[in-house]
Amino acid sequence: MNKIAFFFFPLSLAALTSPAAERLPNVVIIFTDDQGYGDIGVNGAEGFETPNLDRMAKEGRHFTRWYAAQAVCSASRTALMTGCYPNRLGMHGALSPGSRHGLNPEETTLAEVFKTKGYATAAFGKWHLGDHEKFLPLQQGFDEYFGIPYSNDMWPQHPTNRDFPPLPLYEGNLRLRIADEHDQRMMTTWLTARSVDFINRHREEPFFLYVPHPQPHVPLHVSKRFAGTTKRGLYGDVIAELDWSVGEILNAIDTNGLAENTLVIFTSDNGPWLSYGTHAGSSGPFREGKGTAWEGGVREPTVMRWTGIIPAGTVCEEPGMNIDLLPTLAGLIGAPLPEREIDGKDLMPLIQGIEGAKNPHEAYWYYYKNNELHAVASGTWKLVLPHSYRSLDGNPGGDGGLPSPYQNRQTGLALYDLAADPGESRDLAAAHPDKVAELMKHAEAARAELGDTLTKQKGSGTREPGRLTDEEAAALEKLHWPAGRK
Repeated sequence: MNKIAFFFFPLSLAALTSPAAERLPNVVIIFTDDQGYGDIGVNGAEGFETPNLDRMAKEGRHFTRWYAAQAVCSASRTALMTGCYPNRLGMHGALSPGSRHGLNPEETTLAEVFKTKGYATAAFGKWHLGDHEKFLPLQQGFDEYFGIPYSNDMWPQHPTNRDFPPLPLYEGNLRLRIADEHDQRMMTTWLTARSVDFINRHREEPFFLYVPHPQPHVPLHVSKRFAGTTKRGLYGDVIAELDWSVGEILNAIDTNGLAENTLVIFTSDNGPWLSYGTHAGSSGPFREGKGTAWEGGVREPTVMRWTGIIPAGTVCEEPGMNIDLLPTLAGLIGAPLPEREIDGKDLMPLIQGIEGAKNPHEAYWYYYKNNELHAVASGTWKLVLPHSYRSLDGNPGGDGGLPSPYQNRQTGLALYDLAADPGESRDLAAAHPDKVAELMKHAEAARAELGDTLTKQKGSGTREPGRLTDEEAAALEKLHWPAGRK
């Protein structure tokens, strides 16, 4: 089955006006894990500095309303890789080791889009879209892969997850060894070295580099070089090392003379895991964090740089979402879009800072848990639908790598004006019934297309994830637990 529809977009203005227009532009996506909106300098970070991310903002564009499609690992990564809401593809939550499903190989990934134009492609870091060989990056359009197949807490040493198998490290599809604690401390260094080497090796040809760091997801690990270097403790040290990694990648691009031909995107998969307290990040001025559809769970720290194309030192206050990157980058390089329906739209005019550019979406849809529709947003207005959510309820998070318990809370229908009230503290539903009715139409459109378990609706536009046969699942189980499950 063809995964790509064979019609082409013209090259964007950026590609046509690039000083290196004779060569297709490189793209680098740096994707951190559980890093909060407030965890970079330009967003008010406290207790540590991020000079390289701040440099990216100074030399490029700072996005103040960039969103994850869902506030959890696997679902968020599905959106980034496919341009689809993850629940359209049957991908929910965070996949556990040995999961019997993963990202369907019939779906088209960003890497496969780039391969249609002859790009070299690599992924170095956390994958988390299925850990069976049929779901790993080399089966999804990447030429090279080095990293871990799921979250770094899914192994015995994590204090609250003792029944998980040891954390495997992969080179391509080859399972290398068990990543012990020393390996975890060196992971950011290893991924950075691989990234720099990939840039150096492919400086003469177009490349797509995806760097999904496992940090700062708990358990936190940092190399000796950065341990104890910030006032924020271990969490600040980890962010400082991630910022160093960004700097190394930028320097590799610059020293190879590629700055004017390389788009660099930095963002995160979801908000901070607040229950971990001193080992968690900050959602800045926003409400709640990871695992919720409140702004703190889905609004991400985001900066982009492309020297000579993206206007330096600018800020974009229009919204954007990770589902938009696939169609944006496909349009940029003149690649075909996937045959199967996607949800994202081309945001290159916003990225380039074209005067008067607006987000082309009528609304964004925010799902969580097992296909529960929690909110819809249009422009600066956000309608929160009745649902339960987790909250620390004003209590502090944990200390030393141990979490505090969440409380289960309930919200009714609520309307927020994010321009005037980004913290979602003032419900305006009663004062703006017309706006509620307008956004409810978007909610009903979402339910009709993708379903909603809260209202017991089944969507007409969903597709199945990839699934393992009984034989494949048994082999994966034996790989994870060779001596049997404890």
